[in-house]
Amino acid sequence: MSRQLNIDTLRQNFWKEEYLREKMLRCEWYRKYGSMVKAKQKAKAAARLPLKLPTLHPKAPLSPPPAPKSAPSKAPSPVPEAPFQSEMYPVPPVTRALLYEGISHDFQGRYRYLNTRKLDLPETRYLFPITTSFTYGWQLGPPVKQELVSCKMCRIESFFRKNGAFALLDPRDLAL
Repeated sequence: MSRQLNIDTLRQNFWKEEYLREKMLRCEWYRKYGSMVKAKQKAKAAARLPLKLPTLHPKAPLSPPPAPKSAPSKAPSPVPEAPFQSEMYPVPPVTRALLYEGISHDFQGRYRYLNTRKLDLPETRYLFPITTSFTYGWQLGPPVKQELVSCKMCRIESFFRKNGAFALLDPRDLAL
């Protein structure tokens, strides 16, 4: 049984726009955070290299060092290793201490640590938004509690658009 493709030009243009929008989102994210991700990957790769210990030579009897006849040449200084950069800020010591207090079965230990970490805002945990879904809630701030309006007409007036279905939309309301 063959699949029916009900694609007309309208639907085809829709999928083309969706594809281009996703492509632009990926390019924008890469332009914004690509260098940080590459630096982090290089640091991880450097950390995975095996540790090379210096060889110990047998101690030779002490003798006066020979006098240098030529100009002293500077030895190349060792390149300082870049510190491992995580995509998250370090955990405060008070929160980290929760890991070692009790067990998860008693709602302590890891369970309490994870619940405490979950309460932190993403901006306080991560250096930058990791995925595009982070951008929706990034730096949103605390939720504002609104009082419920008891008047039915007030709810109807605030729910429906005042200018009809095809009114010009506020650009902040559009997901681009």
